[in-house]
Amino acid sequence: MELIREALSNVVNYLQLISWTDVVDVLVMTFVIYKLLVLIRKTPAAQILKGIALLVVMLAIAALLELDVLTFILSNTLQLGIIALLVLFQPELRKMLETVGSSKLSNLFSKNDERVARDTEAVIAQVVSACNTLSQQKIGVLLVFERSMLLEDVIKTGTVVDAAVSSMLIKNIFFPKAALHDGAVIIRDDRLCAAGCMLPLTTNNNLSPDLGMRHRAGVGMSEVSDAVVVIVSEETGAISVATGGMLKRHLNTETLAALLRRELIPSEPEAPQKGVKKVMQQIKGKKNGREN
Repeated sequence: MELIREALSNVVNYLQLISWTDVVDVLVMTFVIYKLLVLIRKTPAAQILKGIALLVVMLAIAALLELDVLTFILSNTLQLGIIALLVLFQPELRKMLETVGSSKLSNLFSKNDERVARDTEAVIAQVVSACNTLSQQKIGVLLVFERSMLLEDVIKTGTVVDAAVSSMLIKNIFFPKAALHDGAVIIRDDRLCAAGCMLPLTTNNNLSPDLGMRHRAGVGMSEVSDAVVVIVSEETGAISVATGGMLKRHLNTETLAALLRRELIPSEPEAPQKGVKKVMQQIKGKKNGREN
């Protein structure tokens, strides 16, 4: 009992030493670290962090076992690694600073899921409308939705556009005589980020031999990232979606819209998808008009 009382007394003494500035300091650092972890989650930087954590563990073990040479090497490696981290994490740090600079203060502390879902719904509606038209005209499409993993290297191969996503813009980009039609369009944060981008080809030899370079590039992009890739065949007009190295082919517009909503909006809000439903009604109306 005496030990328990002494321990409780020490805890009370330590608590009395804590000021409100210490609490604020800890909360701010916790928030910053959390935001950084969320930002680099599922990116190549996350794998680098795992390697750094392993080095720290090895350094602690080497120091505990008094392995002087190994401790010296690991400690100096970690010190020099700070500069390397700034270089390696440059895309993530840039995106974080852009997010902080372009967001309202309230958005830094809470994410407006309903607003984000509504914006993504509008983008999906425009993409589905464009794919429907281009599919009927048998015009090839290669469109990439960036998700957690940044596609900076891919964007650098194309032309930066940074425009609102619209059906007309997508159709103009992929028009056969357009300068940027021969490449992929990248959509980032519900904006058309770049066009004319080159994607890595898949190494999967089990794909159907009738698939061309556009489909192989789409599958290859989905293999090396968590992106969602929409493909329209130039030969048949068939609509396909590639995710996780898997290709789903011969999709109609309703299935395409539902698949994109499921992949891009994991937690769908209860509000109806008015934008997509309106586009679906317009597409059905056009089909009925042609049939009549």
